[in-house]
Amino acid sequence: MTESLPPGGIVLDADELEARWADAWRPEQVAERLGGVSATWCIAAGWALDLFRGVPSRPHGDVEIAVPAAGFPEIRDRFPEYVCDAVGSGRVWPAAGAEALAATHQTWLRDPASGQFLLDVFREPHEGGTWICRRNGNLRLPYDTIIERTPDGIPYLVPELVLLFKARATRPKDQADFEGVLPLLSRARRDALSGWLERVHPGHPWLAELG
Repeated sequence: MTESLPPGGIVLDADELEARWADAWRPEQVAERLGGVSATWCIAAGWALDLFRGVPSRPHGDVEIAVPAAGFPEIRDRFPEYVCDAVGSGRVWPAAGAEALAATHQTWLRDPASGQFLLDVFREPHEGGTWICRRNGNLRLPYDTIIERTPDGIPYLVPELVLLFKARATRPKDQADFEGVLPLLSRARRDALSGWLERVHPGHPWLAELG
């Protein structure tokens, strides 16, 4: 992701976004469509926490996956019938070209016939098999340590990293996610999240609850 966004882009209001994400896929649909790809990928954000819990906790407005940036072309090629829109700073670049993709890290898969968004893809910085946190480049972890799988094989981002990303905004749903998952976190997971919060969001109020 570059330092500046390209010109253009459109802004969609909250009501339109909600309506256009109404047909978003579920994790099992994503896993079926991505079966056999060589690129590393995993369910991220709120859905990842529910996969960790093993039960649904709340409705989800969309479904997000994380993929190393270099693996994105293989993911994109799985969906030739759909269009990829780049997203950044509240704007959307429909059918994004190379400039918009290079300047952003988020991509929405769109059905060109209906205009509905189906899948949210985060193109993550990395070096080979090492994931790099886009909010603190010094935080680097091997991919095989940050992805777990459900009993039926759906890969998801470990909950301690999901919560690290939710910590910045701490919207009501993020706070609820933290409070709901906290009792399920082992001491090792709590310690890992505490250490990452100290590095990325020092002084965060969640630190007191993780102690």
